[in-house]
Amino acid sequence: MKASSVGFCGLGKMGTPIAKRLATAGYTLHVWNRSPQKTQTLAEAAPLSVAACATPADVAASTDIVVLCLADGAAVEAVAFGADGLASRARGGATVIDHTTLAPSLTRHLAHRWREQTGGVWIDAPVSGGTAGAAAGTLSVMAGGEAARIVALEPLLGAYAARVSRMGGSGAGHATKLVNQTVVMTTIAALAEATRLAQRVGIDACRMPAALQGGWADSVLMQTLMPRMVTPPRDATGTIRTMLKDLDAVEELARDSGTSLPVAALVRRWLETAVAQGFGEADISQIVRVEIDTPTGPCLL
Repeated sequence: MKASSVGFCGLGKMGTPIAKRLATAGYTLHVWNRSPQKTQTLAEAAPLSVAACATPADVAASTDIVVLCLADGAAVEAVAFGADGLASRARGGATVIDHTTLAPSLTRHLAHRWREQTGGVWIDAPVSGGTAGAAAGTLSVMAGGEAARIVALEPLLGAYAARVSRMGGSGAGHATKLVNQTVVMTTIAALAEATRLAQRVGIDACRMPAALQGGWADSVLMQTLMPRMVTPPRDATGTIRTMLKDLDAVEELARDSGTSLPVAALVRRWLETAVAQGFGEADISQIVRVEIDTPTGPCLL
């Protein structure tokens, strides 16, 4: 599937660097964002590559492929099927690539609805690698849907991803992402506990990543986030609220599959407490500052 133009909806923390990578790779983008100013800023930066659209419907009318990078399932459903949504003016057989992290059951519902209304294909394609990976073009894409269509989309995805893995049919990409998020968030919680423990016993936590580098405890998360736990970043690369949304989806998947996830459930409670304490928009590393009640009394994660 060779495409010269691509529709794009959602210029958030991940969407903006992905859209920039596509424009730099030579694609013409037809872009809609809930906040028009972000679309205008992107269009001004690349006037020959970016066309601003007033509605998602206008995006769908302009191209055969639409990329979604939105906040949550409600946003995806509204953009795809709401008033002036993609489906209202979609070209026959159009493809949606959804990078939003959703519950697999919702993805399968959306894919079925898209096919029924447009005759098109819906690919769930959540990503891993964060904003830095998006900017560098090194994201990992975990895809679910038609195998042949995913293969055909690899040149486009290659503008911002170093790896594309088809994990199965519709919903498999999102199931894989939720497994990934389970590993990521429980690891971040462990790093936060380790940081607190090091500080309490007089160890310079800033030196921990270097001291443990190459050992079994080492990881990209340790090298990236432990310094942020010691010195809070000015800007969040990923928020506590977003991670809570992802663990809500993990909880739903675990419930649907009959899987017990006691550690992830506790971490989800930490995140829920963090949002209640006003940390929702803070960088995920700041879970280290959140108080939580335990059987032995209040403690700091």
